[in-house]
Amino acid sequence: MELSPELARARLPELQAQLAVRQSTTHFARAGVALVASSIFTAAAAKLFWDSIRFPVFGAVSVLLASGLVVYAWVQYRRGKAHNRRELQLFASLQAVHRALHLDDPGALLPR
Repeated sequence: MELSPELARARLPELQAQLAVRQSTTHFARAGVALVASSIFTAAAAKLFWDSIRFPVFGAVSVLLASGLVVYAWVQYRRGKAHNRRELQLFASLQAVHRALHLDDPGALLPR
């Protein structure tokens, strides 16, 4: 799809503003932190269950926290994936605008 230069010029600031905030990275980072915290709570629960003579209440709480964090990480990952899909579409549109305006062609920007 070829854009006219006028339409491309009008669309450029809008696309740049939408792509200025990358929400997918925030969601992916939250998912990663939640998985690290989940592994820490899982290891703590395993240690409490291994060393305990009676039923470890803190171990059970730790297992529940780890499970909750895994679910939270999965939700954040799915949200990040959805945002990433949208951002890739916007980036493809931005590349089309750049091609229409010849912004990526250094030879076109040189004085004649």
